Parts: sequence; C-alpha cells; structure tokens
Amino acid sequence: LILADDMGQHQVGCYGNTFYETPNIDRIAANGMKFVNGYAAAPVCSPTRASIMTGKYPARLHITDYIPGGVFPNEKLKMPDWQKHLPLDERIIPEMLAEAGYVSGHFGKWHLSKDKNYQPGRPGDPDTRGFADVLALDKPESHQAVPAGADPDYDAHRVREITDRAINFMTNHKDAPFFCYVSHSSIHMPIMEYTPRVIKYARKKEMSNAMGNNPFIGAMVETLDLNVGRLLDTLDALDIARDTLVIFLGDNGDYFGREGLKPLYGSKADLYEGGVRVPFLMQWPGTIPEGVECAEPVCSIDFYPTFAAMAGLDVDDPSVDGANLMPAMTQCAALDRDALYWHYPHYHSLGIAPSGAIREGNLKLIEWFEQSIHGPDTPGALELFDLEQDPGERNNLVQQMPDVALRLYEKLKRWRADVGAQEMELRR
Repeated sequence: LILADDMGQHQVGCYGNTFYETPNIDRIAANGMKFVNGYAAAPVCSPTRASIMTGKYPARLHITDYIPGGVFPNEKLKMPDWQKHLPLDERIIPEMLAEAGYVSGHFGKWHLSKDKNYQPGRPGDPDTRGFADVLALDKPESHQAVPAGADPDYDAHRVREITDRAINFMTNHKDAPFFCYVSHSSIHMPIMEYTPRVIKYARKKEMSNAMGNNPFIGAMVETLDLNVGRLLDTLDALDIARDTLVIFLGDNGDYFGREGLKPLYGSKADLYEGGVRVPFLMQWPGTIPEGVECAEPVCSIDFYPTFAAMAGLDVDDPSVDGANLMPAMTQCAALDRDALYWHYPHYHSLGIAPSGAIREGNLKLIEWFEQSIHGPDTPGALELFDLEQDPGERNNLVQQMPDVALRLYEKLKRWRADVGAQEMELRR
C-alpha cells in the first residue's frame, strides 16, 4: 500500500495530467484498475490514515482533524474535543493480519500517535501496533516530515530512504505473506526537490494553473513516481508480482488552491471533490483485470475488510464501516452500500470552513455548519450537486431539488448520530 501525501487525482498522468510525469504510477493503472471515484475518508491526513488502519469512518473514531490540529478560538463555532491519537484498543490492519501469518512493515509517515517523539516500545507508535519492521519519519518540531535545513538536492522528503527500506523488507519476506505500508510525506510541503528536476519542469511550455501545474511539485511527483517504479520492479525481480496486491492512494487533495485543479473543484481541507477525490489504483495480476476503469465509488475505509477477506479472516467488529472491495476489484461490481459520508467539524489554516457531506449515487450534498446550525434553510447551508453532470461542483441544485436536498440532509444527520460523530456548537 503506497500512500502519497497531499496528492490530488488531477496530479497523475493516467487521470489526465499531461504536465506531471507519472509513468510508473500509471503502470499500476495499466496493469490493473483505475477507480475514477476513489475517495479519502477525510480532507486531511491523520483521519484518512486512521480510516485505512481501522476500516472506520473518522467521525466514528473521533479522529477528524490532522494530529495535533489547529486552534481557532475566535471562530463562530466551537470545535469538538476530538481524539488526538489512534486508540490502543482499535485493532488495526497489521494486528489483524498477524492472525493469518502476515508480517508487516511500516515505512514513512505515521501521524497517528499522540506526538511525533517516537520511541521503540512506546504504546501507540507503529512498532507496538503490529509492525515488525518500522521506519517512522514524522518530525516533532513541525507538521512536516522534512527536518530543518534539509537539502532539496539530497532526498529532502526521504522518498528514496523510505523506498530503500520497503525494498529491503519485501526482499527479506518474499517467501512469506507480508503487508508493506509505504507512507510518504511527499508531495506535502515544504515544496522542495532536486534542482535539475525542477528546472526540467520550469522549461515546459504547458506550465500553467489550468491543472495546478507547478515545476517544484512536478519534480516532487516525478521523484515519487521513480521510487514507485523501484517498488514495482522489485516485485518483478523477486517473482512475486502475481501474488501481490499493489495499491496507490492519496491521503487527501492537493494543498494549492481551489480554482486551479480542473476538472475538479476544491483542495485539501475541502469536502468538494478536489479535497477528497484522490488517485486510487490497484493491480493484482491474474486477479484484477488489466487496464480497466471503474466508476464504483470506493474509499480508504474499504481496505481493512478487503485485506481481511484476502487473508481468509472474518471481520467481527460490527463498527467497521468499510466494504470488501473484491467485487469491485475483480469485476467492477457494485458494493453493498448506498452512500459515502464525510465529517469535518474543524476550521483549517487554508481558510476553509467546517462541513459535512454525503454522496449517494451521483448526488452529493455538502452541509456548511456555520450556516446549517441555524437550520437547513439558512442561505448557504446546503449545496447539492450531480457529480455525473457537474464533476466540478459549480451548479448548486438546492433550489431546483429542495426535497432531495432535505432528504440527503436528514440522512447525513442520521448517519452522524449512528456513528456518534462529534457536533459543533455556537460559541457563547
């Protein structure tokens, strides 16, 4: 499972970007399945990472913002006292897979402990959560996994170092079942990369904001892609590619700007599609058909039950929200659920207000909490979009379809009650 940080769907070649070069990431799509409606469970990193590990919605876990989160004492609504580390009683993927004889390795960003002062044997750090081989690279001095003074010309985001460790892990465990979690901090800020590679993209004539194209990010994307290629080549060299499911995923949308990310609208911290629709690619030769595009909505909550099914294990926790992806992976068949949900009861430094959302079929409703706290009829409280006709979410259908908007709003509220989501309150 290869996880990229702050990578939107629009930044990958197989999703239509001709500026960034991602031939190795695109190999996963060519050799397997590209989900065009693949979602992160949250618009920021820690909740999505928690959803991957547990199969549960961030709202159920109460991990709804990045850890440790921001402080906004003067805003209109009061943020809940949300959970700031992954609870130790949650049974996560490597602990589950150990029952079937899997050995697990974690390499890169963890972002699920109470802080980033990782120590061997400390409860909550990855080596105590079922990972036998660990390289945890979050840095305690900032929100970024790049140490102060890092040289952009020498693996500043440690993409090569993470990949080296992952390759070593796979090589050492090629004859046994393994789960290899390759969790990058790239393409998260700071925006810095190998200078010749930056110059290459700066010279491209296509450079514009039409797709959010940026030469520094282009260089970072290429470095990430080259190292994805190293992982794929290792599977081939070890002759285990046909026995290995490979996943490439983003943890949330792009950081830079709502308007430039065509055809989608929105960015990180947004519940518009640009904030939560991410590259979502899977290959498994002989099991997943090659070169297939699938429109079935899928989400980061789905890996936990999928891995359990692959390993022949039962998911006995009724609060797991994800669906087994095997029908979609193998036949692009519909999954057994009628909607996907998001809950972000937080303000963000990008200036984005708290919101919630539901996608049912092609319809998507966004609720803006600052307005909806006064009632759903408050102007600006609700936005309704038909994602098939309007993937850029520019045509609000609330006035044309008020009954549908109200029905989805009530359904979203019921879901929040069912999962025990933390609600916001007016400041007094």
